[in-house]
Amino acid sequence: MYPGSALRVVESCLVTPSDETPREGLWLSALDLVLANRGHTPLVHVYSASDVAAADGFFNVAKLKKSMAKALVPFYPLAGRLGADRDGRVEIDCNGEGALFVVARSDRTVEAFSGPTPSSELTKLFCPRVQPSSIMLAAQVTFLKCGGVVLGTAVHHAAVDGSSAFHFIGTWARYCRDGESAVIELPCHDRALLRARSPPAILPETVSMFCSKLAMHEHESSVLATKVFAISGDQLCALKRHCGGASTFCAVSALVWQCVCIARQLDPDATTRMNFPVDIRHRLKPRLPGRYFGNGVVNLFATAAVKDVVSETLASVASRVKATTEQLDNELLRSAVDYFEMEAAKGGRPEDRGNLPETELRVNSWFHLPIYDADFGWGKPRLMTRAETVRGGWVYVMAGCDDGSARVLISLEAATLKKFERALAVCGVQTSIVHARL
Repeated sequence: MYPGSALRVVESCLVTPSDETPREGLWLSALDLVLANRGHTPLVHVYSASDVAAADGFFNVAKLKKSMAKALVPFYPLAGRLGADRDGRVEIDCNGEGALFVVARSDRTVEAFSGPTPSSELTKLFCPRVQPSSIMLAAQVTFLKCGGVVLGTAVHHAAVDGSSAFHFIGTWARYCRDGESAVIELPCHDRALLRARSPPAILPETVSMFCSKLAMHEHESSVLATKVFAISGDQLCALKRHCGGASTFCAVSALVWQCVCIARQLDPDATTRMNFPVDIRHRLKPRLPGRYFGNGVVNLFATAAVKDVVSETLASVASRVKATTEQLDNELLRSAVDYFEMEAAKGGRPEDRGNLPETELRVNSWFHLPIYDADFGWGKPRLMTRAETVRGGWVYVMAGCDDGSARVLISLEAATLKKFERALAVCGVQTSIVHARL
């Protein structure tokens, strides 16, 4: 995908906090431990040099390091290392050793990033290789041949979910852009707010709603394909109206769920499930602080018969998704935390590898996350995306660049993906497919 591409690393160092930070072992909640085995999440932000003229140089490395060091003071766990306490429970050793910072140069140009899809090549070129793996945060600034820049980041999932990761990136950017006048929101590191109850009180419906295990498998005879579908702002508004005024997530996930079921030609009497993460910060009582720093999400399962998903109106499918989230209350969520804590005490669950079964779909929404709130003083990114390859049956819903549009990244078997595109047309929703080859 990147024929002839050359990447030259010109600097690799550790950036430590610019001031004293707590030296302690940071206890991780059960929600952190559930996601710890996923390792680092690689992301890329792409910047065009023509966006903003800079007297101090476009993406000044010294300025980036200085602002990262300042941001690591309030976000000190990201300067630590993944470790274990005396009982062997995974924790973050807040030792201030620092974040990995890499500077590289590539012969690629910004034009190559008109709409890239996640791939091992994208990760290899533009995201830092995290060694040792206990490092919590790594960043790579790659200067392109045309003068543009790709900022690749990798944050360990034991430390943060998407909301917290973008909170840090946004803070780093503000310190770099605004210096001492930067207005920031401090993170809350009290993970004991998600401590399990003693004794635990697990409701009967907890396992089916949050904790069902998936029979992951590899498609040995199938080739996976990943595409990005762009939905304009006008199209998105029309889709939401068609779904009875549903939220962006409910409308888009209903469309995707229905079209995937049609494309896969599933047994009408089979049961299909859509799995999606839900932020619980404002669903608990009392609420978690809005800037709770850590993993504040649980995975939820919406379940239905295939025949219902493919035959119902999009409004009905969207209402199924909404009804699932409406079941969440404080007692059910606390029950889930209790259950995950008991699982952690047993040694946790191994990472789910491979692709999802055909009856399963995983939809992750980053639509309302500030993924473009990364203006370091040289303009906002022209594009942000995941870098790593997405597994079969996984979907990401992301916002366009401040224009009200949405991007749907989906990975399916190649033959199924073609049928999925046809199903989109049948459903009457016109989407423009972003064709991108890096």
